[in-house]
Amino acid sequence: MDLTPRPGAAPARPGTYHPPYPETPAETTTRLRPVPARSPARTAAAAVCAVLGLGLIGGAITGSWLTGDSAAESGDTGAYTLSRSAWHSVPVDDLFPPTLKGDGAGPGATDRVWTRIAVAPDGGCAAGLDPLLLKALGPVGCERLVRATYTDATRSNVTTVGMVFTEADAEAMKALGTRFTTQHLADRADLMPRTYPVASTAAGAFGDRQRASWTVHVLTEVPVVVFSVSGFADGRTVAEPQPAAEAMADGATTAVAQAGLGHEAKGVADRVERALRRTATELAEKPE
Repeated sequence: MDLTPRPGAAPARPGTYHPPYPETPAETTTRLRPVPARSPARTAAAAVCAVLGLGLIGGAITGSWLTGDSAAESGDTGAYTLSRSAWHSVPVDDLFPPTLKGDGAGPGATDRVWTRIAVAPDGGCAAGLDPLLLKALGPVGCERLVRATYTDATRSNVTTVGMVFTEADAEAMKALGTRFTTQHLADRADLMPRTYPVASTAAGAFGDRQRASWTVHVLTEVPVVVFSVSGFADGRTVAEPQPAAEAMADGATTAVAQAGLGHEAKGVADRVERALRRTATELAEKPE
């Protein structure tokens, strides 16, 4: 896919929510037709076939238990399908906890604590993602975008973290994840996520020019893309933003790296992602 932005190109239409498909009705049965009486030989053969069939079925079931590969647990069922609607069925404090503890998440394995400033209204992706990032995520669609902004304990750094709930199945999410990895799309500055500034807070001046470090992670076990972008709380502009992986590298000496903004972006994104995974597991285990 060509990700070169086109001059004057209209932004993609925001994603819309499609309610889950109704359950498939239970199968109906018809009256069985009478069959002729079987000979003893045919009866014996049928019995042998039944025994062999039960053995094969039992082996298949045992194999699915051991490998976890069951038709009832395919990519579009269980936690996968349920997590697609988590943006409106799960309390906001579960998706974006008021406080995130980052034990060992800072530079030199120092501890971090982030406090949520505000949560953005859920909406389509066009308002929250740069057009080129929106285009890169186009193959999986946008069900809904949710975002929140956090600040560190010193209120010197701010980070916007978000989740794109996609319309894709497991195969499409795996394909997108592979593409982001092989083409290093998460490291491209022109695919950097947008911030969510909040007036009268530490993130009041947190705009596009204040973006310093970012991360984008395509999940494959749930239909979600998690991203974050960090910057200074004092509103200073950043001429050369760095992806979190580069800013966190040993020996990195840029202002972004020395301020720990790569660790901020990665640490907040990781904790929100963990909360999402826990939520998905709880949804799958919840009795009907």
